[in-house]
Parts: sequence; structure tokens; C-alpha cells
Amino acid sequence: MGTLYLVRHGQASFGEDDYDRLSALGHRQARRLGEYLRERFEREQVQIDTVLMGSLTRHRETWEGMAAGAGWTLTPQVRDGLNEYDSQALIETVHPEPLARPDTPELYRHHFRLLRDALQAWMAGRTQPRGMPTYGQFVQGIDEALTQVRTQCSGNALMVSSGGPISTALGRVLGTPAETTIELNLRIRNTALAEFQFNPKRHSVLTWNTLPHLEGPQYQRWVTYA
Repeated sequence: MGTLYLVRHGQASFGEDDYDRLSALGHRQARRLGEYLRERFEREQVQIDTVLMGSLTRHRETWEGMAAGAGWTLTPQVRDGLNEYDSQALIETVHPEPLARPDTPELYRHHFRLLRDALQAWMAGRTQPRGMPTYGQFVQGIDEALTQVRTQCSGNALMVSSGGPISTALGRVLGTPAETTIELNLRIRNTALAEFQFNPKRHSVLTWNTLPHLEGPQYQRWVTYA
């Protein structure tokens, strides 16, 4: 029996030309999570044996911040199957015209309404966004990572990824409809921690979307979603 710790990346650069990099706050969130896990794992005598992460810049930067905070020297296994979907490519399938930069509350809500519609169409097989896998292939990449943890990890594992893959992993473990993972995804917070217990046959959910490293008034403004 082991535990898989799933971490969503720190705050990225939403609304900027390059979303795929952490903001200054995102770097602080990642390092703070590492500090928290170092203290917790020392207290609970937990050791991480395997680290998996996607190949995106925000995954690498989150891992590097966590490792610096925790004092870890593990080398992650990089899996493309843990990468996030391309939100811009998805939105273009339902709204081909360029969108204004989402720098107001209304434009922000409009962006995510379009994304929700686009995800539903992609999941149902009605659209195929440019440069993206099919939804079935996206799910397969996550299933393969979960299978690797169950069948090849003898201890505890850590996974650094994005809201889409982590929400999909939860949906696969609980057997929810694909559409349910959209709502889970849109509510998962940056550097949120989820925990799955696993054995060679199955995963079981212990916690979801928690921020134990950001408890306290000094971290109130560190809680973000994008």
C-alpha cells in the first residue's frame, strides 16, 4: 500500500503571451508547498520514491520550487501523457475569432464559458482541436501514468501536472462521467494537493484540492486558480 500525491502546478501566467511559465507568486507557492511537505513527511516518516511530471514548463518550474523547498534531489520521470490540454486550441473550435485579453471579470468569465463548451464538444467527439490528441488519447495518457504507479511503485509517489489531468485522474478512480471532470478542473487551485492510496489493483481517493501549506492569514492572497 502506498500513497500517490498529486500536485497541480503553481499560478501560471494567465492572460499573458506565454501562459506556460509560473508567475512570481506561482514560484512562491511551489516552494512553500515543498517546505510544508518536508516538515510533514519528516513528522510522518514518509519517503517519496518516484516522481512523475508532465513536460510543460510550468510543471518543471513547480517541481523545481518544491524540490528546493523540501531539499529533494530526486529526478522526475517526464510523461507527455500528464500534459494539459491546449485551451486556446479548444476555444478556437467553438469561437474561431480572436478573443480579447481576459483582463476584466466579464472577459474572464466569457473565456471560461467558452472553454467549458469546448471541453464538452471535445469529450463528446464532436470536435478535434488542432495539434491535440483525441479525448480518448488524453485519458489514455493519464490511465497509463496511474497504472505505472499501481504496478511499478513499491513505495510512495508524487505527480506534478495540471488541472485537466489531475481532475481526469480523480474521475477515472471514482468512475464519474467525463463531463464531471470539467467542473472539478475549473475549481482546482494552484499547488493544490490530492492524495490517492494505491495497491497493485486499484487507487482510492483520500483527499482532493487541499491547500494545507497555505493555511493562515499570511497566505490568504496566495490562493489562486489560474
